Amino acid sequence: MPEITAEILNQLGQYDTPTICNALELVAPERRGHGYVVEQMVCSGPSLPPIVGLAKTSTMRAVAPSTRSPADSAKHRVAYYEYVADSALPTVSVIQDLDPNPGFGAFWGEVNTAIHKGLGCLGVVTNGSIRDLDQTAPGFQQLAGKVGPSHAYVHTVDFGTTVNVFGMTVSDGDIIHADRHGAVVVPAAVAADIPGAVDLLVRREAVILDCARAKDFSIDKLRAALANAAEIH
Repeated sequence: MPEITAEILNQLGQYDTPTICNALELVAPERRGHGYVVEQMVCSGPSLPPIVGLAKTSTMRAVAPSTRSPADSAKHRVAYYEYVADSALPTVSVIQDLDPNPGFGAFWGEVNTAIHKGLGCLGVVTNGSIRDLDQTAPGFQQLAGKVGPSHAYVHTVDFGTTVNVFGMTVSDGDIIHADRHGAVVVPAAVAADIPGAVDLLVRREAVILDCARAKDFSIDKLRAALANAAEIH
């Protein structure tokens, strides 16, 4: 498995998530139909730049209280935060709400966004809910299933496991790229190939866009532009 470095993550952060998905169609064509969220999500910071980090995965519930004792619950909470903090690179939390009605209670609000940001986490992708929108830690991105007012009986169930958020299956340590459009897992094996793929796509699209935006644009010119773009390698 190729080493994931801060430089690679920074390079990926130069592009929006749709561009990353486009590039993956070239360098990992088998990923065209999976590996990204497939539901509309609420974005707390649509003007924020893309976030790219290693996944910190967890599951949660909020409909009913935890079955752990208060002492065990406290130990589990600290262990979870230790897990989040254990990374030399930036991270993105990916948390699956297991309740029958995901979002019944919000794990994410003023306190948890501040804690996670302080522990090196750039944001979260969840099918659950978020709240305290005006008190969210500055720059902390949130993609969620909904906005809700209460945290109910929210508690983490497990962490470091494989989760699924709106069709995106994520394992601990996966590269997550997210912005206001959604989120995608970038396979580590092709992460370093993304910039080259983006450059190729940009050069191909430039031929078509220049043609489409020209005053003398026509179907004949489009046909020629598409053929010319396909010849670019």
